[in-house]
Amino acid sequence: MISEKLSKVIRDVPDFPKPGILFKDITPVLANPELSAEVSQTFFDYWSTKNVEGVVGIESRGFIYGLQLAQQLGVPFIPVRKAGKLPYQTIKHSYDLEYGSAEIEIHVDAITKGQRVLIHDDLLATGGTALAAAELIRKIGGEVIGYSFLVELSFLKGQERLKGSGEVHSLVTF
Repeated sequence: MISEKLSKVIRDVPDFPKPGILFKDITPVLANPELSAEVSQTFFDYWSTKNVEGVVGIESRGFIYGLQLAQQLGVPFIPVRKAGKLPYQTIKHSYDLEYGSAEIEIHVDAITKGQRVLIHDDLLATGGTALAAAELIRKIGGEVIGYSFLVELSFLKGQERLKGSGEVHSLVTF
């Protein structure tokens, strides 16, 4: 089962990016071509029947499997980045993280009105980043149909915050 394989490979890094945070490092997954391919296939198998019309990847680790998923589904990949990183006209949204605050942005023309969009990131913690991305998508007329994560930290209750705003799918939960 993919969740068991991932839980054995994902590495804990204490006190990163600051003291008191236990970081879940997915780079060992990326270093394993077979497991990484299985992750991609598992995401595709799950979302392929959900009428996804675009995949939003959240900077930066959400780009890794998000782009692959968009390509497999045959839909556009839409980057959501930290403020000041996108070259064209953008809209921004500020939000709180479990260890600070941030601001993300999206191109104003990245999504068409009514487009059914999946949000993908590597990790679901408190849900703040995913909700901020959803707010950006709604502001430019898109419809959030779900959220896709490699890792979920259930003790931070991010899935509870996302309830009612789209289906949530995580490959491994800690």
